[in-house]
Amino acid sequence: MPKHAIATNHAHLRLDASLTIPLYKQLYERLRGAILAGQLERGARLPSTRLLASELGVSRSTTALAYEMLLLEGFLESRVGQGTVVARDLPAFLLTEQSTSWQAEQSNAPKPRSARRRHEDQPSDAKTIFRGGEPALDLFPYDTWARLIARHARHSLPAHARYQAVAGYFPLREAIAAQIGITRGVRCTPDQIIMTAGSQGALDLAIRTLLKPGEPAWIENPGYFGARGALAAAGARLVPVPVDEQGLDVARGQMLCPTARLVSTTPSHQFPTGVTMSLHRRLALLEWASQAEAWILEDDYDSEYRFSGRPLEALQGLDRDGRVIYIGTFSKTLFPALRLGYLVAPIALIEPLLATRTYIDVHVPILEQLALNEFLREGHFARHLRRMLRHYQQRRDALASELRAHMSELLDVHAPEVGMHLVGWLPADKDDRRAAELAAQAGLSVTPISDYSLAPLPRGGLLFGYASTSEEDIRIGVRRLAAALERL
Repeated sequence: MPKHAIATNHAHLRLDASLTIPLYKQLYERLRGAILAGQLERGARLPSTRLLASELGVSRSTTALAYEMLLLEGFLESRVGQGTVVARDLPAFLLTEQSTSWQAEQSNAPKPRSARRRHEDQPSDAKTIFRGGEPALDLFPYDTWARLIARHARHSLPAHARYQAVAGYFPLREAIAAQIGITRGVRCTPDQIIMTAGSQGALDLAIRTLLKPGEPAWIENPGYFGARGALAAAGARLVPVPVDEQGLDVARGQMLCPTARLVSTTPSHQFPTGVTMSLHRRLALLEWASQAEAWILEDDYDSEYRFSGRPLEALQGLDRDGRVIYIGTFSKTLFPALRLGYLVAPIALIEPLLATRTYIDVHVPILEQLALNEFLREGHFARHLRRMLRHYQQRRDALASELRAHMSELLDVHAPEVGMHLVGWLPADKDDRRAAELAAQAGLSVTPISDYSLAPLPRGGLLFGYASTSEEDIRIGVRRLAAALERL
């Protein structure tokens, strides 16, 4: 075992299959506790998931999922050539804190009944309660994914070890074209698809290619900060355009800046408000883009999760003048660390997009593309979506019901029939940033809508993610939030 690597024979890493807590969650809690307690120092190297699984007598998916959760929360780092290590930049004060779960695990003494009751009323991981943008990582079929990765690592990788096509693995692009053609009404061929590092990579690639520094671009207000960041990095002049109950206010955008070169929008499920752009607005946006010779970046980040009816057809399907670049991602449907997304561009843009891509990162990793292709073609993706739809709808309904039952006097709850989050709007005289601070003090992760805004909003609100929060934690979290916001 490498120097400074964790010793797996310590009692604090023993897992108990008889407990109701999943093995990966037990391992996650024990490793996290060891980091917080200082038993694992910053920079300490951990064994590989395969070695740790062998030493603990569990499946590799168990150790992989525990590591994945710790990576996502920033407790671990993974670097090429160095393996997985404890994060080097963890704040010193954090490492001196002893978590409640860690202290409990170090003592074999039975708890008094009153102490057990208090523990039962605590959420399983308060820092992740209501976190937005994160799918239910505990429900992903890791064993299936690991099997596909292993299969292609053994049998396919030698044939694909050289530089690959800049646009990405062609069979995967074929599978995606078929998928989005059926489910989203996107009209394209595989040659129009370019694989990217998530939707952020797609936004960055398109904006770098289409905009010159100083050129104006519309951005939804409030809107996705990732699009804002990509535009700012390209030197664009940002023009915040209001969003109302019909989506992006196209007429207002034309008044503010009729000569904008590009617009970034989320028409199917506006982020963060959750509204759907009306057909009238969609047609108006396409008409403006055609006349102004502007480009539309359509970020379709989570429309697969529609709870009633079939998913709405994409704006791209209405485009007759080749002005729309459609963007999709697997970070929300599978897991964020996968970092695979794609864009669908008009044929005339493919060559300049690929030329830009060559000088950014050449292409995305091939092994994950090979596995994702099989995941789609063997039906695992469709089955996973169906399962998540059921869970997410139940969690959305539970969250909306709890908020309306306990916070109706403070929050106006908007729970759309699509997605992984909902918004609770505050009265005009309440500060959503202050509300988010109070929630954070109670250990809850909600985001103020003001954080997504470049221009003042009529009123503030709070974004609640529910996809990665259990119904029990939703119940506990809403009660804690209601108590915290009494000080607002």
